[in-house]
Amino acid sequence: MKLGLHYWTYSTPADPAAIAPTLAETAVTAEQAGVASFTVMDHYFQMDALAPAEEPMLEAYATLGYVAAKTERMTLGVLVTGVMYRHPGLLAKIVTTLDVLSGGRARLGIGASWYEREQRGLGVPVVPMAERFERLEETLRIFRQMWSDDDGPFDGRHYQLAETLNSPQPLSRPHPPIMIGGGGEKKTLLLVARYADACNLFGTSPAEVAHKLDVLRRHCTAEDRDYDSIEKTVIVSRPALADVDGFLAEVAEYAALGVTEVQVTPDRHPVEFTRRIADEVLPKLATIG
Repeated sequence: MKLGLHYWTYSTPADPAAIAPTLAETAVTAEQAGVASFTVMDHYFQMDALAPAEEPMLEAYATLGYVAAKTERMTLGVLVTGVMYRHPGLLAKIVTTLDVLSGGRARLGIGASWYEREQRGLGVPVVPMAERFERLEETLRIFRQMWSDDDGPFDGRHYQLAETLNSPQPLSRPHPPIMIGGGGEKKTLLLVARYADACNLFGTSPAEVAHKLDVLRRHCTAEDRDYDSIEKTVIVSRPALADVDGFLAEVAEYAALGVTEVQVTPDRHPVEFTRRIADEVLPKLATIG
């Protein structure tokens, strides 16, 4: 079982001047401990369901560029990129840039953007959910084309690209892994079956994840896709340090379902959290799966 660290808040410590050194120390500590992936959110306001929207938030891909310069091995990605926030042709260039400059460590995490407060606040178009999913599918098709030898036009319902030139190509082969986040059963998991190398599900409970994976399996059958070729990942809701044995028992249940990576989120100073994860969780996690 691999472990990912999901860095979701920049509020600790409170001094904005401490954001960069804290981020760097957390990432380096995580990598040295054996954490497999480092992810950040794609938000511009903090999610007001978790904390006040006014709390500090950084742009995701600039943040990952900084982390890439401080690390050498961890996979780097956004959990997950909101499809409405960047034109897909430019997003393909952004992810390619991260992959090239990190030495082939980028992973594209993407989903249908949802946080309307920040969209309306910053002037991002807010479109109906059905259109968001249409745009998501076209974006996935554009990525596949731009990460191939085909640099011709793309003519979709929402996006028209006269040429899909992407030079240099990513260092990852055949391309950075595509991870679709979310558990929507009719659309999201169908897109996973059609386009993704990995899925990311909310770890509300092993029973719920089992249900979502059953839905994904049915979509794979309908799409003639090898279910086992898709990596299954889970962002775990249960605090990792509050009850380490309980957390590990839950992770073992996810492993039995075929999950190969779980992500955890700091619930205290991120450096302290990461050090404790290294000492208390990672050695035992290595025996699971």
